[in-house]
Amino acid sequence: MDHVNVTRIQTFVLAGFTPSRALRPLAFLGTLIIYLLTLAGNLFIIMLVKIDPGLSTPMYFFISVLSFLELWYVSATVPTLLHTLLHGCSPVSSIMCFIQLYVFHALGMTECYLLGVMALDRYLAICRPLHYHGLMSRQVQLCLAVATWVAGFSAAVVPASLTATLPYCLKEVAHYFCDLAPLMQLACVDTGWHAQVYGAVIGVATGCNFVLILGLYGGILRAVLKLPSAASRAKAFSTCSSHVTVVALFYASAFVVYVGSPGSRPKGTDKLIALVYVLLTPFLNPIIYTLRNKEVKEAVRRVTDRVRTILEGP
Repeated sequence: MDHVNVTRIQTFVLAGFTPSRALRPLAFLGTLIIYLLTLAGNLFIIMLVKIDPGLSTPMYFFISVLSFLELWYVSATVPTLLHTLLHGCSPVSSIMCFIQLYVFHALGMTECYLLGVMALDRYLAICRPLHYHGLMSRQVQLCLAVATWVAGFSAAVVPASLTATLPYCLKEVAHYFCDLAPLMQLACVDTGWHAQVYGAVIGVATGCNFVLILGLYGGILRAVLKLPSAASRAKAFSTCSSHVTVVALFYASAFVVYVGSPGSRPKGTDKLIALVYVLLTPFLNPIIYTLRNKEVKEAVRRVTDRVRTILEGP
């Protein structure tokens, strides 16, 4: 096939989900509500950490950074999901498609690194308590936060740029946003080499980070088991439980989609699994970090009392 002819595609078509006409408004409304609640929940955490002095610790700083990231992460894909639910198949320019691909994976890689930094923070707090505040100073916190964003957006350059340079013969993307596997299926050439490069870049980055998190929590577990009382052990575990839950949700869903073989799963399964880390995880994160955290509940009470006092006046 002539290379000139196969590179003329300027527009892709996002197939999205195909619910029945009767279910389409319900699916759209449910997704919209979850999206708005996700934005509100993560904004609430950011504002709470900013306003309440009791949450001015490294752990809550990184939680606020995670919430800020989730605002962009969920907004990178859910608007196109809503559009396909409302209008069916949706055209998108190739440039916007590749930008979405890059931003989505850059934010995903950034979250991966940020979860590792948050595990390091918990390790230092529990295993090096006497040196914790010196090791995790405000300057160090800011440097680590910036480093996660730089590393994430740098790591996504290779898979995004390689995908953008492929020649394409087909236009319909079997997904509700532009992702690696659905786009590679539209290429006119064998993408086996590209898949190996993607696997190496994404696999090494996320795999090494996951091993780091496991190693840090192994050290935390050993340190906690040496604590003298059950109460102190329970308190130490409680500070890590929320983060462990978020890590499990993030890595479990991403592992199934990006590590498993796409051909071994029924058609459309990847779209359903993607909903977990695209929509469900950002929605659950504020709930996990608030409902299971006594300090956050107390901060909410303090801020509520302060607002009530201001409204009631002198």
